[in-house]
Amino acid sequence: MKRAWTALGARDGEALQAELLARYAEPHRGYHTQQHLHECLALFGEFAHLAERPAEVEIALWFHDAIYDVHRHDNEALSADWARAALLDAGAPADAAERVAALVLATRHSVAPATADEQLLVDIDLAILGAAPARFAEYEAQIRVEYAYVPQAVFNEKRGAILAGFLARPVLYGTPALRERFEAPARANLQAALSALSRPEGVSSR
Repeated sequence: MKRAWTALGARDGEALQAELLARYAEPHRGYHTQQHLHECLALFGEFAHLAERPAEVEIALWFHDAIYDVHRHDNEALSADWARAALLDAGAPADAAERVAALVLATRHSVAPATADEQLLVDIDLAILGAAPARFAEYEAQIRVEYAYVPQAVFNEKRGAILAGFLARPVLYGTPALRERFEAPARANLQAALSALSRPEGVSSR
């Protein structure tokens, strides 16, 4: 994080990095953990050359799930606000802070990404859908942990709708290099998860 933070003209990022890592280690998290953060950062390391502003994308990855509470619907907005404020407080230019906040907001997955960097970030965040079957199954179980308070039948219905929504998209990954790697396995994983959820004993997903 330090190199990207400094590249944005920000200072004193060590304490912030420790605070972010502590957030991703909160006990109520099952999937949105340091594991997810590290997987995203590792994948970005492979595809950073595709970013127009790689330092901004990297910092947005650090913040994209910084605030995470399954009982809220504004986690991304709160995370974006924190990213913007932290960058401004550290002396980064206002335009960079705004772009990073917009990147974080893109991970709501509710509207089409507005820039190539937003698309790359969103694709990295959703790469878990195209993970190897064992990791995808682990992810499914981790999501269920986060929503343990939801009755199984309700969870299956809501989760199924989310997965079906992803599966209905013409393409899941807008960045060609990530589409080539993850599109086919993601569709296979989603279909398998939907089939499992439709069974009476069906279990989980995100």
